Amino acid sequence: MVPVRAGVGTRQDGTVEPIVTPAEMAGIDAAAPEPVETLIERAGGAVARTALQMLGGAYGRRVVVVAGKGNNGADGRAAARRLAARGVHVTVVDAADAPAQLPPADLVVDAAYGTGFRGTYDAPRPADPATPVLAVDIPSGVDGLTGEASGRPLGADRTVTFAAWKPGLLLADGAGLAGRVEVADIGLGTASARAWRVTEADIAAWLPEPERSTHKWKAAAWLIAGSPGMTGAARLAASSAMRSGAGYLRVSTPGAGTGVDAPVEAVVAPLAGPSWSAEVLDGLERFHALGVGPGLGTDEDTADQVRQLVAGAALATVVDGDGLRALGAAAATVIRRRPADAPLVVLTPHDGEFAALDGGAPGADRFAAVRDLARATGTVVLLKGPATLVGAPDGSVLVTDQGDARLATAGSGDVLTGLIVGLLASGVPPPRAAAAGAFLHGRAGDLAWRRGLVAADLVGHLPAAFAEVAGGSIATLYPRL
Repeated sequence: MVPVRAGVGTRQDGTVEPIVTPAEMAGIDAAAPEPVETLIERAGGAVARTALQMLGGAYGRRVVVVAGKGNNGADGRAAARRLAARGVHVTVVDAADAPAQLPPADLVVDAAYGTGFRGTYDAPRPADPATPVLAVDIPSGVDGLTGEASGRPLGADRTVTFAAWKPGLLLADGAGLAGRVEVADIGLGTASARAWRVTEADIAAWLPEPERSTHKWKAAAWLIAGSPGMTGAARLAASSAMRSGAGYLRVSTPGAGTGVDAPVEAVVAPLAGPSWSAEVLDGLERFHALGVGPGLGTDEDTADQVRQLVAGAALATVVDGDGLRALGAAAATVIRRRPADAPLVVLTPHDGEFAALDGGAPGADRFAAVRDLARATGTVVLLKGPATLVGAPDGSVLVTDQGDARLATAGSGDVLTGLIVGLLASGVPPPRAAAAGAFLHGRAGDLAWRRGLVAADLVGHLPAAFAEVAGGSIATLYPRL
């Protein structure tokens, strides 16, 4: 944890969890004031300490270290020397000549190849498949930039990585193969990092405390969502917005009149005419956030109204679902028409919606993809996935890795949209609102049941998710319950 320049990834206490690419890490290594031998010994010490924790002791324990010829292997050999000095029986196996099955052991240390590995790697297997595995920097055979695995890597129970997270530990196969990841400080400076992993402490620091004199209009939001016969999206997004900070919420479904499926706490405002974007723009003066898109439909008239609304709104705006498809390839042109002092727009695409905006799905390097689209459109881009990436026009990226496959359910994205709208309405800046929304969305899923989760359940678990990041259980919010 090291201090960095002020930016979207900086917490109030000045500490972060940086993420650097393999190329960036090579530059950090090259700029280190200490010789490489010193860094290797520090890395080996960090690996040895974690190995001893996993072993639960030293004497009589058996460890097999699979070591390659590069710095990753040198880290493993340094750890092996330290473990042997503590009384551990250590066998070092050369990665290039490793047998298909390793000798019996209580722990396997994977130090064959690091983040710069290219090619295919079929890892030797432990004699007992239940033997725990500790990976050095990244599981061997996993691409440090994309997380894609080649060959047959060995899944780790824990990974010790150095100085900063690597994208490959958060993306694709790497996220599943790395196990529990620990970042070891070995004295390398990471102030040049442009990406950061969001933590619970970040969210706690970003969430504003309401002023004692506050009232509902200080966090007012307007949601334009749903269409006749498709009103559920509006209800989910509205419920989420009110749970996450919107003190007053107006909900409008074009063409539905008052027949809007909205929470009882929301105010339904009919949009009468076909040029409904003008009606909304005329009434935005008292509002602090706008959400547009969930369930709106895809006809061209609606798309044109979305474009006019986004272009004319001078307040924080989230665009999701059908709103993203309405912007499509014209997103940059529409955004450039916004008032000069308007806050950044937040776009929340999944891969298919990303393709509608960018002309193609994001490639394996998702960090580059989200950066490029954020720069091209001048927006905050939240790229959904098992690890959600939030890119800003300045090239900074925030990453959340909360939640699991339970979030892959109809309406889940509508809940996320509402969450971000509510956070924006309460004053959280757009990049942080997007990242905090993704984090809390995932945490609500984690708190819910393992099977049978539906999107409305996420809304119900949001108070507990907020309470957890504030440092306690839901009971801390309601101590008399």
